[in-house]
Amino acid sequence: MSFLSRRGAASRRRKNTGMAAPSSTALPLPDIESAAGRPPLLMVSPADPAAHWVAGRREALRAAVAEHGSVLVRGLGLRDATEVGAVFRALADTLMSEKEAFAPRRTYADGVYSSTAWPPNQPMCMHHELSYTVEFPGLMLFACLEAAERGGATGVADAEAVLAALPPELTERFERDGWLLTRSYNDEIGASVAEAFGTDERTVVEAYCRAHAIEFAWQPDGSLHTRQRRAAVLRHPMTGRRCWFNQIAFLNEWTMDAEVREYLVDMYGADGLPFNTRYGDGDPIGEDAVRTLNEIYEAHTVREPWRPGDLLLVDNIRSAHSREPFEGPREVLVGLADPVRPTDCATRDSDTQDSRSQDSRSQDPDSKDSDAKDEVSFR
Repeated sequence: MSFLSRRGAASRRRKNTGMAAPSSTALPLPDIESAAGRPPLLMVSPADPAAHWVAGRREALRAAVAEHGSVLVRGLGLRDATEVGAVFRALADTLMSEKEAFAPRRTYADGVYSSTAWPPNQPMCMHHELSYTVEFPGLMLFACLEAAERGGATGVADAEAVLAALPPELTERFERDGWLLTRSYNDEIGASVAEAFGTDERTVVEAYCRAHAIEFAWQPDGSLHTRQRRAAVLRHPMTGRRCWFNQIAFLNEWTMDAEVREYLVDMYGADGLPFNTRYGDGDPIGEDAVRTLNEIYEAHTVREPWRPGDLLLVDNIRSAHSREPFEGPREVLVGLADPVRPTDCATRDSDTQDSRSQDSRSQDPDSKDSDAKDEVSFR
């Protein structure tokens, strides 16, 4: 059963979508510590190997994530990718393969990845993993093998609280129109076509785009531009509560360092940035709006410095996550688990503007003949 599968209210009360309280045969957890400014912390000192200890407390750990949105487990003593993979598999129903990555990762094993390759001196601002795809992880797993000398924390922010704090006029527009992600793939910045889609074969990439409601346009130089419209707010499939769920701020040009943005605009042009976000109707998002989003994220961020051996579990809909700049070597492994589709989540009026929820043949929902649509010209 998926971490966030939707079975109806009666089933949720009975089974809690795989996150029910531990059965009589499950082993209990120590008390979870809560403190202002830090994620819920579970201190453990297992006598058994980490994967065995986790397997015996699987349902209790998943229930803790359902209750708190995220849990940091400290004391497992995770030492290498093999051990981390065993722990991830013990906790997850399904480990996902990443598609449409915005930056490269190293693959350690099926479903076990490095952190995203991102300049260490640049923050990765708050986001929900793969919120722009038609199938995204319900559960994120992070394991620290080596902590940075300075910085590098993985922050988390409550998406319900963020939504409640945002200006109503901003959320109303995003709920009405959704948000638009534009991407210009190249071999220099961000993920290449091959890294994002698993191939650079045009026919395969085009078929993927058609099946996943992505408009695409090949450029004269052979590069690929894409555009996809998604919902900005989802109802959590377990709680029914509305969550701010997107990567609007993180992938927007105004979140970039000013010098980086200037360089990329000079290099690729304002319409050729490796990634950017807009309102769902195509209008640009102003710098002030992006600043507001990031300030509200920061106001709701909790963080705890990594220690080697730590395990962080995050409900990917309920909680956004980030990565702070760091100095020195840092190795944090990542698992994307328990896939969820937007159809598992209700939007404001169950009539989402999210093109993901349409027939897999369709492209932009504004298209007059979306079933026949193939390559498009972007204005």
